[in-house]
Amino acid sequence: MSHIGVVGSVNLDVVATCARLPRPGETVTGATIARHPGGKGANQALAARRLGAATSLIARVGKDAYAEEAMTLLRASGVDLSRAWRDPSEPTGLALIAVDENGENQIVVAPGANARLRPADVNVAGLDAVICQFEIPTETVEAAAEQCTGLFCLNAAPARHLSGPLRRRPDLIVVNEVEHAELESDLTGFEGLVAVTTGASGAALFRRGRLVARATPPRVTVVDTVGAGDSFVAALVVSMLEGRSAQDSLTRACAAGALATTRPGAQPSLPTADELDHLLGGTLVGDDRVSPTESLS
Repeated sequence: MSHIGVVGSVNLDVVATCARLPRPGETVTGATIARHPGGKGANQALAARRLGAATSLIARVGKDAYAEEAMTLLRASGVDLSRAWRDPSEPTGLALIAVDENGENQIVVAPGANARLRPADVNVAGLDAVICQFEIPTETVEAAAEQCTGLFCLNAAPARHLSGPLRRRPDLIVVNEVEHAELESDLTGFEGLVAVTTGASGAALFRRGRLVARATPPRVTVVDTVGAGDSFVAALVVSMLEGRSAQDSLTRACAAGALATTRPGAQPSLPTADELDHLLGGTLVGDDRVSPTESLS
């Protein structure tokens, strides 16, 4: 079993579901409210665990009631939380999410303790892979990149300027099409793989601007797109660690992202390996097993 360390955010998501999203300055009424565990780091750690990897989450939460609520599903699924530090000075991160009847969303995040995750909190040497995002300080992501001795994946979301170490060290950078447009100049000359997601249209994998693989997700009934990107990231990394080809890995990642849209909430919607295999019907493209390093070449 591969061991993945996820260095990232933990939030409690407060989700308002309504008929349509408001325009600037507009109030939309008639919404229903639900609370779910979330945060890109926590989502990706749980997604990787459900897909069969051992996972450790390196994070900060507050010393408040939100912390336990935010980590309930992580703990229940066996994610290692021994390095999820309690911060006495900041609350647990909170995300305010509006979702319309088509599953589209708007998200505002109050980072709280996530902003206090420091380089000194990071200890990821020796793990098979490390996944980071940009809902924590850049210097903490850099520390994780420097310590990582395995596959290093950066989900550059939300988009943030890539410092020198974060242009050189990642084996894999994952962005959506908006983030890709914002970071295009930073990615010029990048030697690793770049996965660009385009929602229902699927995703493409590039190296040095050359297309390596392209995949589209299976057709599903969309309920809520929150967490789909995190499911994609985790599935892509887990698949590569399993030694799958680039095409197979991308196909599985797109399917995992699609599955995450079929249920409400970020973490409750994340699929298991069995669900993913069932959706794909056991027929995968390019299922020739290779080593993790070969799958990145």
